[in-house]
Amino acid sequence: MSYWDERYSTSEYLFGEEPNAFLARQAHLLPKSGTALAIADGEGRNGVWLAEQGLGVVSFDASPVGIEKARRLAQKRGVALDPQLVDIALYGWPVEQFEVVVGIFFQFAGPDLRDAIFAGMQRTLKPGGLLILEGYGPRQLEYKTGGPSMIENLYTEALLAEKFAGLEILQLQDHDVELAEGARHVGRSHLVDLVARKPG
Repeated sequence: MSYWDERYSTSEYLFGEEPNAFLARQAHLLPKSGTALAIADGEGRNGVWLAEQGLGVVSFDASPVGIEKARRLAQKRGVALDPQLVDIALYGWPVEQFEVVVGIFFQFAGPDLRDAIFAGMQRTLKPGGLLILEGYGPRQLEYKTGGPSMIENLYTEALLAEKFAGLEILQLQDHDVELAEGARHVGRSHLVDLVARKPG
């Protein structure tokens, strides 16, 4: 059993059943219809919320246990979700497929894989599409309230500005916040947020 399968093998949802707070605050920017991709979506909380906003959602993760919990959460909420078992390193990133691409706390990825993911997220966005990204910044190593222990896996504003320079950046923010998302993301946290649009 993989690390993530073990972590998800509980009846509770590790990060809660509600969407990431930063993602939820972007509801006003979402299209009224279309398709969304939720990458490394774990137990499905963000993908299910996107489906509740009226989008057709592909939610992928590498954990079969997480995927099954995402399926159950969608059923509980009465929405359609397409949960797919995918190793993100092998995902094909179909060209200009989605109106919305969301990546929340997927910081298991080191710099090389991360850069490939960032490039793939941009490639799979349709022109005019919205990209929403949140991750931990370097001060997270002091706070120890979640996220990776390797500084190279953390985000900075400068890093995201560089990697997403081809998009129109609508919001890029580095801030500290008291996080309360399930049992695993709790307490003072250093976050870096990005909302960007692909030129149409």
